[in-house]
Amino acid sequence: MHAHDLAGIQRFAVKQRLTMMVNRYEIRALGPNGEEGPVLAMAQQKRMAFKEQVTFYADEARQVPVFSFKARKVMDLAATYDVTDATGTPIGSFRKDFAKSLLRSTWHLDAAGVSAVGQERSLVVAIFRRLSDAIPLPFHFDFVDPNGQPVMSSERQWSLRDRYVVTVPGGRLDGRVAAAMAVALDALQSR
Repeated sequence: MHAHDLAGIQRFAVKQRLTMMVNRYEIRALGPNGEEGPVLAMAQQKRMAFKEQVTFYADEARQVPVFSFKARKVMDLAATYDVTDATGTPIGSFRKDFAKSLLRSTWHLDAAGVSAVGQERSLVVAIFRRLSDAIPLPFHFDFVDPNGQPVMSSERQWSLRDRYVVTVPGGRLDGRVAAAMAVALDALQSR
């Protein structure tokens, strides 16, 4: 199983690896009992410039880029982020809804045949999370289409290093876009 298998995946884990100068995220397949499989993709962001672009590579060697996301405008809080495949072809986009996000983080997500809005599941957790940086509260996001059908969920597990379980019901959303969105929820969340 490799990064190209991400397109139709329905369940995977995103794990953050902290190093001095870069953040790395592992995308791993999940087995039926939640056991982690091989690395499907590896994302990397430099600490200083990370908000503008994150590239996903085929494996831990980080030689072959397979998809990425990038802000259309630099240093724009309301920027739209485009997700592109290895050739630079757009496969999706997402943006934060800043007005709604003051209380509860809200994102708009678009990809082939799918349009969805994602929100923090719990308003109570959302408020507590804003009051306390020190406690790594588990936060969960649910994305639904205009008919209220679930498109994607990202659930943060209790751990010192961030770990998320991402579910894409029915595989309607391209798993590469789901992986980009899941990493963005962590990397760009900062309040």
